[in-house]
Amino acid sequence: MSLFLGIDTSNYTTSTALYDSSTGEMFQQKKLLPVKEGQLGLRQNEAVFHHTAQLHTLFSELVKDIDATQISAIGVSTRPRPVNGSYMPCFTAGVNTAKILSAALKKPLLTFSHQEGHIAAVLFSAHRDDLFDKKFLAFHVSGGTTEAVIAQGNKYGFSLRTVAKSLDLHAGQAIDRVGLMLGLKFPCGAQLEQLALKNTEKLSVRPTLKGCDCCLSGVENLCRKMIENGESKEKTAAFCLKYIEKSLEKMTESVFDSYGTMPVIYAGGVMADSIIKNSFTEKFSAIFAQPQFSTDNAAGIAYLTDRKFKNVQT
Repeated sequence: MSLFLGIDTSNYTTSTALYDSSTGEMFQQKKLLPVKEGQLGLRQNEAVFHHTAQLHTLFSELVKDIDATQISAIGVSTRPRPVNGSYMPCFTAGVNTAKILSAALKKPLLTFSHQEGHIAAVLFSAHRDDLFDKKFLAFHVSGGTTEAVIAQGNKYGFSLRTVAKSLDLHAGQAIDRVGLMLGLKFPCGAQLEQLALKNTEKLSVRPTLKGCDCCLSGVENLCRKMIENGESKEKTAAFCLKYIEKSLEKMTESVFDSYGTMPVIYAGGVMADSIIKNSFTEKFSAIFAQPQFSTDNAAGIAYLTDRKFKNVQT
């Protein structure tokens, strides 16, 4: 049997994935949590409710053409990051579902963090399995995290050590706040990028760093002033993304100065942005996930489940 199930219930996507290790195919079923127009996200109790309501339909669609008893192992994200004290209630919806399936199908249950899943999704979709045996720098940039970790591969997974982070707002939060100011719909990343691509005006950006850490709250205030001063939506959107790009660029350079140059990957929903991807691919030879594997998803969890299961079996 070569099928491995992954489940991830982070903010703001309910996600299931099935990895066929015999063919290398990844199948996904995922759905954004419903957020009312004008709101900046959900309370945790609302997220748990919506994950619980959505999981069964996604799983049913995922396995409609397969025999679920052929699944070898089940993997699930249980917390945001692989550190003590990392916790969010929304992950309980996925964990409880995974436990039920594990008991019903009599299959082993393997647990991971949401962050590990994001990193694994990059390695899978970029065909960079070689990094499971190496040390590399990984950025996880989303609405809930803006962080750089040094990852040490151990063949079936990796250990992570935080070396840089945002000291205030996360990149995804800044993007959504500016997006709502511009009348966009949450989540705002893709729409903000489309506006930014239409900008033709020059931009001057000076990001704020303290050591290897960045501060992103300033971009929200600067963009608000741009709007109040009558600057175009296109220029404001471009400024926001350029500020985040330059902040991440300076963080990368600072980490390299402190810890040495190494391969670097960029994971998380914000890293689906083509403007940042094109810049960093050229500047750092950086590794990115394919767009469908950048946003919150269970694909990385399913892939890690395969690797860890086979390591335990061996």
